[in-house]
Amino acid sequence: MSEIDWDALRAAARSAMVKAYVPYSKFPVGAAALTTTGEVISGCNVENASYGLTLCAECSLVSALTMAQAGKLVAFTCVDGAGNILMPCGRCRQLLSEHAAAGMILETVSGFKTMQEVLPDAFGPSDLIER
Repeated sequence: MSEIDWDALRAAARSAMVKAYVPYSKFPVGAAALTTTGEVISGCNVENASYGLTLCAECSLVSALTMAQAGKLVAFTCVDGAGNILMPCGRCRQLLSEHAAAGMILETVSGFKTMQEVLPDAFGPSDLIER
């Protein structure tokens, strides 16, 4: 974990957060992650008048990861409009898990944790193959 520049990841998340489209909630969120290719990928939340269609910052980040073909996620952080660390919701944890490298670290409101710690016994691609 010492090779991860958490300050730079937080800065990237804050830069993404200011681009959020949040006319309804006024709650901007930015996310950033280091990938296995060494790239920093970021995303922001994008609201919709039909609230259920709103995209979380993590969704935006995973879309950017896929478009950049930047490998898997190694380290992840997420911030609110004040720059405070946010914990991804359960849905977003599942989304991140699908694209996580082994041992992925998340910065959470209670410190640094692995993906396994924040989503134990996750359902994933291997479950589809095994069953």
